[in-house]
Amino acid sequence: MKYIGAHVSAAGGVENAPVNAHKLGATAFALFTKNQRQWKAKPLTDQNIELFKQRCEEYGYKPEQILPHDSYLINLGHPEQEGLQKSREAFIDEIQRCTQLGLDRLNFHPGSHLRKIEISACLSRIAESINLALDQTEGVIAVIENTAGQGSNLGWRFEELADIINQVEDKSRIGVCLDTCHTFSAGYDLRTPEACEATFAEFDKIVGFKYLKGMHLNDSKTELNSRKDRHHSLGQGEIGWDVFRYIMQDSRFDRVPMVLETIDDSIWADEIEALKMMAY
Repeated sequence: MKYIGAHVSAAGGVENAPVNAHKLGATAFALFTKNQRQWKAKPLTDQNIELFKQRCEEYGYKPEQILPHDSYLINLGHPEQEGLQKSREAFIDEIQRCTQLGLDRLNFHPGSHLRKIEISACLSRIAESINLALDQTEGVIAVIENTAGQGSNLGWRFEELADIINQVEDKSRIGVCLDTCHTFSAGYDLRTPEACEATFAEFDKIVGFKYLKGMHLNDSKTELNSRKDRHHSLGQGEIGWDVFRYIMQDSRFDRVPMVLETIDDSIWADEIEALKMMAY
């Protein structure tokens, strides 16, 4: 069973996200539970929470089909104490919002060293931030998204993801979200079935498929190993269709929420339908 959808708008309230996903014919969706470019947000109301849960039930979305994303401002590896503390508090708040909505995972970017501390120290700081957040919350899996390796962002090498996971105390509450654009931009080839076989074998060896808790399905505007995060519509970029066909036909990706973040939302329904057809 493949869960396929898109990162939909929650404008007007989180309860609108499942409606927007349903309109696309999606069997999965991602959302922000608050404004992703602001530190503070109004608490979710009882009505927000109740309507969200009602509509998820109405349209058949279970927690395992939903991949909420945290704020872009959060940097769990921040080299300075003030920024680190602010990020940790915001991350805990994001997890708590997921708990309120009955969701079981939270997708986040690992963090950046900002060229002020060593990579190994930053990875340990990210893991420490995760441990602190998990200690103060319950039930929600922290899902690290691999990055394209832009600037000082960490988590672009599979080894960095594994390093963070190794330092997280509760392994039942840590996972990974693989973004196909980021993976390709970080230097892992996905353009042919053979390349996919090699890249996902490397992921399984270094990180492990048991930690795969989400995916972002995106083509890339930039070439292999560009270290740039530039999404494109499926089949229209440098990666092509082979990787998406490979994923749809491989049972290791079953029951994982897979969401589009492609650049033209007017064709999301078509992209979702194309992926569904490849799964059969």
